[in-house]
Amino acid sequence: MSLNARLEPVLYLFAGLFGVSGVALAALAAHGGGEANLAAYASAMCLAHAPALLALALGTARLKTAWLAGFLMIVGTLLFAGDLVTLRFTGTGLFPYAAPTGGWTMMLGWLAVAAGAVFRVRS
Repeated sequence: MSLNARLEPVLYLFAGLFGVSGVALAALAAHGGGEANLAAYASAMCLAHAPALLALALGTARLKTAWLAGFLMIVGTLLFAGDLVTLRFTGTGLFPYAAPTGGWTMMLGWLAVAAGAVFRVRS
């Protein structure tokens, strides 16, 4: 079984978790007061990457780099959004530079999607 096939259920899982988190964080940003911008930014990243992960799960048979792209997007979104949400509720982030590290990791995930155009699955 390929790494793509083994990771497929994980991609579906995080697509759903990021989708629900994104909607909940948007509601928090709209109604929660405090530093609403932090929840709004976290919501945007969750909602941007939920459909991307869903697409990667659906395309595991055709995109050789789906496992890598999905892994990087999951880790990056967790770091970025997690840092902002932690900062919003506790006043302190996960660790220094967690959000920028997550941002770079998400960008690497998108580059892994682009690399999939070069490293194609042979049919």
